[in-house]
Amino acid sequence: MDTLFTHIESARKDDNAPLAVRMRPTTLDGFVGQERAVGPGSWLRRAIEHDTLSSVLLFGPAGTGKTTLARIIAHTTHAEFVEVSAVTGTVKDLRREIEAAESRLISYGRRTILFVDEIHRFNRGQQDALLHAVEDRTVVLVGATTENPYFEVNSALISRSRVVELQPLDDDSIRTLLERACASERGLGGAFELSGDAEREIVTLSAGDGRAALTSLELASQMVDPDPDAAPGEPAVIGPEHVREANPRRGLPYDKSGDVHYDVISAFIKSMRGSDPDAALYWLARMLDAGEDPKFIARRIMICSSEDVGNADPQALLVAEAAFRATEVIGLPECRINLAQAACYLALAPKSNAAEAGIDAALSEVRSGPRREVPSHLRDRHRPGADEYGPYLYPHNYPAGWVSQRYLPEGLERGGFYRPSPRGWEAWREEAIGRDCAQADQNEDPPVG
Repeated sequence: MDTLFTHIESARKDDNAPLAVRMRPTTLDGFVGQERAVGPGSWLRRAIEHDTLSSVLLFGPAGTGKTTLARIIAHTTHAEFVEVSAVTGTVKDLRREIEAAESRLISYGRRTILFVDEIHRFNRGQQDALLHAVEDRTVVLVGATTENPYFEVNSALISRSRVVELQPLDDDSIRTLLERACASERGLGGAFELSGDAEREIVTLSAGDGRAALTSLELASQMVDPDPDAAPGEPAVIGPEHVREANPRRGLPYDKSGDVHYDVISAFIKSMRGSDPDAALYWLARMLDAGEDPKFIARRIMICSSEDVGNADPQALLVAEAAFRATEVIGLPECRINLAQAACYLALAPKSNAAEAGIDAALSEVRSGPRREVPSHLRDRHRPGADEYGPYLYPHNYPAGWVSQRYLPEGLERGGFYRPSPRGWEAWREEAIGRDCAQADQNEDPPVG
């Protein structure tokens, strides 16, 4: 039961809470951004406004409003709202809350909304403990996670919930948060004014993270020295220098095993494949700045050199291998140059995926096609009876170094697997081989030797 003392304690906690916590809205009208997820007409908004929420998993990067939405649900619902920590919570804690929710439902007909922040931190056993309660609607689960729930959350739990994805906040939403925080009595109370350059600096630094933007604003306000000549009540101006002083180093979102990690390395590879050296360098810099293992990057470059450049430029694999070796021997920070050289080389090189496509097609034939025997003239000659295998034509005995002869098993024809690109060394060699073959077909001279 709330008393005068609990209200006083709450007020004191709010006074000492970070700006991002103090500015957390309690209604959907005060919620900024996420029009697609919780805008007018959306399922989640209607469910919150009509208090008919079913289990939901809120998925998105840090600072996009997942916890804020949970707090809004807590302030608007008539159901009991309880929270379990995914960091310190145990199966015993979950069972206790589920039993209490069941008792509440039976005795008073009152629903329970169970909020689990960072639900991906629960192990499989803890997630399994929720299944029956969620399925029977003993509890309505609101889970929040920065990790892709389709990878990190039990599939049975996902099937019983609705996944709502939140996106990084756009620049206008970040500006709205900053303006509110400067003016609100719960925020800076009008004591500070944010200059245009400082606002742009914070918007850039926040990278779509609302919590990071408000934290930067709060820290920057602490860097402003009082102006003794200022008129009473005149707000102090926060300039870009205060923002930079409060945030000496920018850190863009990156996780070494999560979605951002795979998204960035995917963008890096696709930039090299797409022949864009500027983009390749940008994504390389994102990974290096975030502390990615340079050997991981070098391995991906080596794969790309064969998968996407291939024999259009055979030198690409040698460059990639040299970059990997240099990364092993030299290490950071100098190996960034070796990696950059290799990435630029692959981006600028002619492209061919003929080797990758060819081996995949051949593997598909081997795994799903019939058994095919080695042509007799290609079989090993070091066994009894090999004289009956038929003549093998030795290409070097012919002027063009080539002679017409079947190498594929019966039932397969040339061109079924390897389809060279019309670019680079690969195309040049295909043309040269075609000329040699045509010349050999016209040559009636007997073989040499």
